[in-house]
Amino acid sequence: MNKREERLNTLVQTDRPLWEAGIRFAGMDEAGRGPLVGNVVAGCVVMPPEPLLLWVDDSKKLSPQRREKVFEEIMANALFVGVGQASPEEIDQYNILQATKMAMRRAAENAPADLFLIDAVQGLGLPGEERGIIHGDALCYSIAAASIVAKVTRDRQMEELDAQYPGYGFAQHKGYGTAQHIAALRELGPCPAHRRSFITHFV
Repeated sequence: MNKREERLNTLVQTDRPLWEAGIRFAGMDEAGRGPLVGNVVAGCVVMPPEPLLLWVDDSKKLSPQRREKVFEEIMANALFVGVGQASPEEIDQYNILQATKMAMRRAAENAPADLFLIDAVQGLGLPGEERGIIHGDALCYSIAAASIVAKVTRDRQMEELDAQYPGYGFAQHKGYGTAQHIAALRELGPCPAHRRSFITHFV
């Protein structure tokens, strides 16, 4: 067994007992809580026990090119994929935690699941049992798959915003508060996609 197969075997240890017990469950994760711009995006994914996708992992551990490939594999093989998001306006109005929960509820709508495995966040009000798992994207196959769906979806949105609002470097830093982003923000001022509550120290 190579390192990649060992990693996959570790990830499915959370999922396998649930599959074997016949429990209908989904993995959930989000992307974009920290950036200064754009939506917070949540993924909700129901994965089958077969085929196991070799490169499913915590999205942060995969290169952008690998994430894109695995995203397409997930979309082709998952039993259900839900994507939910909350806008910069909703983030400013409700705060990032409440907006994240909102995005997750939207992602879970119509999911064929009685149990939701969620990376860290709890108390979402989903239509089923919620089980928060700290570092879930590194410990659970289904959550890792959801992390890839959320990350790739949001990264694609940032590339679209980069084309719409050139000069900020969104395609490079994906909206995080890098030195390049802060310098552009001070020079150009905020664009309509910036989270006003996140940038008060910079403008």
